[in-house]
Amino acid sequence: MMNTSTSSARGEDQSTEAELTDDWLFLSTASAGPEVLTVSGAEAVDRGKLKSKLVSAWNSVKYVWPLKQKSKFSKSSPVVMLGKSYKLRDQGKRECFRCSFASLLWLTYRRGFAPLVGCALTTDSGWGCVLRTGQMLLARGLMLHLLPPDWTWSVCHHVVKDDMDLESLKEGRKKLHRALSLGSLPSRPMEATHRRVVSWFTDTPEAPFGIHQLVDLGRSSGKKAGDWYGPSVVAHIIRKAVAASAALPNLVVYVAQDCTVYLEDVRRLCQGPSPESWKSVIILVPVRLGGQDLNASYITCVKNLLALKCCIGIIGGKPKHSLFFVGFQGDHLLYLDPHYCQPTVDTAKGNFPLESFHCKYPRKMSFSRMDPSCTIGFYARSQMDFKSLCTAVSESLSSPGSLHVRRDVPHVHICRGTRSSGRHQ
Repeated sequence: MMNTSTSSARGEDQSTEAELTDDWLFLSTASAGPEVLTVSGAEAVDRGKLKSKLVSAWNSVKYVWPLKQKSKFSKSSPVVMLGKSYKLRDQGKRECFRCSFASLLWLTYRRGFAPLVGCALTTDSGWGCVLRTGQMLLARGLMLHLLPPDWTWSVCHHVVKDDMDLESLKEGRKKLHRALSLGSLPSRPMEATHRRVVSWFTDTPEAPFGIHQLVDLGRSSGKKAGDWYGPSVVAHIIRKAVAASAALPNLVVYVAQDCTVYLEDVRRLCQGPSPESWKSVIILVPVRLGGQDLNASYITCVKNLLALKCCIGIIGGKPKHSLFFVGFQGDHLLYLDPHYCQPTVDTAKGNFPLESFHCKYPRKMSFSRMDPSCTIGFYARSQMDFKSLCTAVSESLSSPGSLHVRRDVPHVHICRGTRSSGRHQ
């Protein structure tokens, strides 16, 4: 059993941070996967529904207790999140960080959706966390693709308390509706885009990036509902989902093979019918940063990458427990956790509630607890942005303590040519 006791609180002005224990236990894949039943018909469906409810309840109980405990952030060292640095000693910067974090899409386990194909499961609780972190990574890329880079949710402070506990839905919705009605005209189109992106991840078979579509696309990789999906498999599922979506004709996803981004392959993928046309691209790089545990020599590299504006996050976590990493402070990673099981939201309604898709409770964990198997994401809007991305990533990887100084283990390459030609430079 993991230790769930918290360390004693220390003053925020101290440079040494006390890490709260956030290593609560959730159901493993083995215990949460689908059972092989010899019964049929209504009895099998009833058992599936009962199991879904039990798994959801268990994971929610194990999640909610630590959720009420805040991770401590030091005022003496900056928080770095997706290309931006925030000095928490400054109140204005602290509020900017709170608002930026609360504006990230938080996609968690859900319950009560239509049964997934081939089974009676109506929840992904206990097995779908990598799919959910993959959704969050994609959502970050889509928000950069469709909204200004500095966009923040204008009503996040009205819906989420300063102590980072969610208000009651009734009170939150009233404030949300009032804030939207008083909002400026320029913000309304952006809010409509925000809602449209959220609806793409809803838990219905029609949603292009919902759990039903991702599970269906995973079947070509030998996966089914209830299985464990690794970060690399999810990267390819995301690629297929974007390619199949008619809503994003000017966006493509490139998944690096063997930790290598081939420039000619990316160019062919992004180049449109005319020389001046260029599709935006999300680049996903599955990597392994060590053997059984994270190799400490990679920590500097991970920090350097999360400090890049082109980085859209990392699908990682602890073994069999995926998290979405978005930043760091000192020796601790900052993340969003998908393991809280929430009811499915009907996004077909025009003004559906957004509260459950955002979280203003930043969590931290030590780098030493990071699973070495992860997928790193980047986004480039234009061809010029892609060139800048390549330069920035190469410089980050060549700095002291990062991947390129380790020649005895796999590292990220950005190479000319194509994968089929095997040309490197």
